[in-house]
Amino acid sequence: MKKLNVGIIGATGMVGQRFALLLEKHPWFEVTALAASPRSAGRTYGEVVSDRWLMKEPLPEKYKNMTIFDAANVSAVTRQVDLVFCAVDMKKEDTYILEEAYAKAECPVISNNSAHRLTADVPMIIPEVNPGHTDVIQYQRERLGTKKGFIAVKSNCSIQSYVPALHPLLKYGIKDVLVCTYQAISGAGKTFDTWEEMNDNIIPFIPGEEEKSEAEPLKVWGRVENRRILKAADINITSQCIRVPVSDGHMAAVFVRFGGRNKPDKEQIIQDWKSFKSVPQEFSLPSAPKQTLTYFEEENYPQTRLHRDLENGMGISIGRLRSDSQYDYKFIGLSHNTLRGAAGGAVLMAELLKAKGFFD
Repeated sequence: MKKLNVGIIGATGMVGQRFALLLEKHPWFEVTALAASPRSAGRTYGEVVSDRWLMKEPLPEKYKNMTIFDAANVSAVTRQVDLVFCAVDMKKEDTYILEEAYAKAECPVISNNSAHRLTADVPMIIPEVNPGHTDVIQYQRERLGTKKGFIAVKSNCSIQSYVPALHPLLKYGIKDVLVCTYQAISGAGKTFDTWEEMNDNIIPFIPGEEEKSEAEPLKVWGRVENRRILKAADINITSQCIRVPVSDGHMAAVFVRFGGRNKPDKEQIIQDWKSFKSVPQEFSLPSAPKQTLTYFEEENYPQTRLHRDLENGMGISIGRLRSDSQYDYKFIGLSHNTLRGAAGGAVLMAELLKAKGFFD
């Protein structure tokens, strides 16, 4: 199989670095362009990130001597690639404009950013949950006036820890969800070395996270209709999002209430989780976990340090399912925020789009 040439926009940041690692030996994609801000443009990647490489794995040799493009120089980047992964650190309105510029230049954009997440004809895809939302791309292309270019976005990292776990239970008529997320510092692009405030501390506020946690699942569970994605209207979600002193891994305490009489028992829910498979597994996509949802019977599992790397960081860990006095059930979910929740989820989405012919 001939590999597609890809670019990483925002290559010097934490998520951009994670993209670089995930794509280093990818069987379908070959990185041929790295782009960042004007202050990095014209310099080699190794020169720019040598003193701020944030990954545990070493900087791959293949990237060290690659010259960084100015991300704003759309024509220069698009001449090198078939599609781009975008993880820029810019104002939301500037990101919105930049991503549309790439799409209008006939370059598909797989975005880790939030700028287009609630744009009605831009799919926000969790590949195991809503792969059918790719159907809206044809209408987005008509709006943009493109034949090949489009934008597809990955959802907020925190909802990956509970939305896939709730998804197999939608058939029982989920009515109300309360979720508290406990989010790692890498979600803010930080390490303990760069964010001293987080040592021995918890911060009970993350700007914009609660709004995203309540709105984005409704789009993911929505449907394509009238040239747009209509949000699910029959589920209520409320959330609190808390920053905790953990390097990687977002945990969620989830409470769920079903609306009808079709309330499942505990054993049925666990069986639904264990048997859950979807399109990424059916297509055998390279980054897809063999088991998306793993339920642990141990009363003190899942634990962040022990389970965040499950299935190469692409699996979702679940535990402590039990009845609740106010809701029907409560449980714990856990996902790796920079793998499943960020770069890994975006790469899996790109694999899904390739398998469905959107880069042809």
